[in-house]
Amino acid sequence: MASEKLTVLKVLQARTPGLLNDGKGLSLRIAGGGTKSWVFRFMLAGRAREMGLGSVGDVTLAEARDLARDARRLCKQGVDPIEARRAQRAAQRVARAKTMTFQECATAYIAAHQTGWKNKKHARQWQQTLEDYVCPVFGSLPVLAIDTALVMKAIEPIWTKKPETASRVRGRIEAILDWAVACGYRHGENPGRWKGHLDNLLPKKSKVRRVERHAALPYPEIGNFMEALRRQGGISARALEFTILTAMRTGEVLGATWDEFGDLIQKTWTISAERMKGDREHRVPLSKRALEILGEMQIIRQGKLVFPGYKAGRPLSHGAMLRVLDAMSRRNLTVHGFRSSFRDWSAECTNFAPEVCEAALAHAVKNKAEAAYRRGDLFEKRRQLMASWARYCTSQAIGADVLPLAIAR
Repeated sequence: MASEKLTVLKVLQARTPGLLNDGKGLSLRIAGGGTKSWVFRFMLAGRAREMGLGSVGDVTLAEARDLARDARRLCKQGVDPIEARRAQRAAQRVARAKTMTFQECATAYIAAHQTGWKNKKHARQWQQTLEDYVCPVFGSLPVLAIDTALVMKAIEPIWTKKPETASRVRGRIEAILDWAVACGYRHGENPGRWKGHLDNLLPKKSKVRRVERHAALPYPEIGNFMEALRRQGGISARALEFTILTAMRTGEVLGATWDEFGDLIQKTWTISAERMKGDREHRVPLSKRALEILGEMQIIRQGKLVFPGYKAGRPLSHGAMLRVLDAMSRRNLTVHGFRSSFRDWSAECTNFAPEVCEAALAHAVKNKAEAAYRRGDLFEKRRQLMASWARYCTSQAIGADVLPLAIAR
């Protein structure tokens, strides 16, 4: 073992396995395979110890001497430098954990609770509302930094426009922040709490001026609207058109995957129970135009989602179709409102039985006795109904006094 001080050149040229002493406890260890690393050897309380300081590739000779000098100072104070380093690293891990972002906490909260939720759809709803309304405001911020001002910034814009949604979002923020407190990621009062806190800043949901939640287009105007919609380009416009033609809900369309359509020769879309509001599998008959839209989506197919969003593997956001309406200067409408347009049309312009129309909307049978005896889903009658609806939607400038009559056979 050499006793002289090391130099940068000696460190680079050293090849023989063993220890090269630099003095004052610092040595260069050369392993059999040629790997070189720094070690600090010391005695404390009559016990010989050895502390690794890193590889030569990561730590220079000068840096190794600085680390050894710091370790010697601790030894003089009776502190084991190895234990001190372990404590420091543990404190750093705790500090990093306590800087978890709100979005990371939300993901962890959903993962921890979704097994106790009714179905997977509930978890998706949590995730979607947080992505739409909360994460753009403070999702990337440390959860311990979330305060009342940030919570208000997220929910105040939708408190009067979408009171039901806003109330759910507020409750979800509160639950996630409570979870973060329990896990030690934040402390203090919960800024998402309603009673005794946000109720002093926002009007009660029951007192909010009611706006028409699902403003619907009068069905005689649907032909002109659909003609204008077909002139709109992009996936969002095709998703909206498909939603109207099938009379399904926004989430059911945005979450549609190609495996739900199986063999398109059958012209049927089968949605699993876990994706349906009523927790029952639902079959949707597809009109000619609906099939054409699927064909367009096949050409640009990017994965399992029929209507993919901008992020890989993620569907369009719930606001995507609303932005199409904005582009068409139809902000007075809502996507869900087209289900009302369909229902009004089917009631006033066709002879299809009410239960057929309700089944087309995937509404549950409210009468328990009737539900107990009904086994079928009226699919063939619904196929006729949806074909009639598609023809009506593709007709041009239908007058209020000239209405096609679809007859159920």
